Amino acid sequence: MNKLLALLIITILSFLIYGVFVEINKTNIKKEKRIPCQRETITFENITNKKNINEAINLLQTSNYSILSRIELSKYMDSKILNFITKEKADKLLIDIIGKYRNKDIQLEEKLIIDYYIYENDKEDKGKKSKKAKLYAGYLLFEFKLNNKLIYKIQTDYMKMDTSDIPARMECIIKSFVSIKGE
Repeated sequence: MNKLLALLIITILSFLIYGVFVEINKTNIKKEKRIPCQRETITFENITNKKNINEAINLLQTSNYSILSRIELSKYMDSKILNFITKEKADKLLIDIIGKYRNKDIQLEEKLIIDYYIYENDKEDKGKKSKKAKLYAGYLLFEFKLNNKLIYKIQTDYMKMDTSDIPARMECIIKSFVSIKGE
C-alpha cells in the first residue's frame, strides 16, 4: 500500500513539474515586442552582445559604420522586386534613416558593420506549405557587427509587393537598435 501511495505521489509530482516546465518555456518562446513598430509585421530580434551594445550604437550615431547589402530574388516565381527597389536605392534609404539618429560626426577607426539583405518572398516555392507563408512580400534581415562579432540581429516582414513599406520597416529596425541603449 505504501509503495502504491509513493508511486501515486511521484506520478502526480512529475505531472506538476512537467506542467510548470512547459509553462516556463512557453513564456520564453513568446517574445514581447519592445517597441510599437515591431508589432506592425512579424518581427524577431536577438541582442547577442549587451556588453558592447552602447559602443555599437555610439558608432552608428557618430557615422562610423559600413554597410554590406544585397537583395535575394525569388527563384521559382518571376522576380519583380528590382522593378521597385535596387540595392543602391535601399542603401540610400538606410543612410537617410540613420541620419535621423546621428548626433555628431566623429571619425573613429572602429566601424560598426551593418550587414543586411532584402528577401523577396518566393510564393511559388513548393516548400511553403501554408497560405500564411505566402501573405508577406518578403523580409529584411539586419545584423549589426562590431569587431566581426554579432551584436544585434533583427528580421522584419514587409507586406507590399511594390516594396513601398520597406522605408518604414528600415526605420523600425534602426529605432529598435538605438532603443536598446540604456536598457
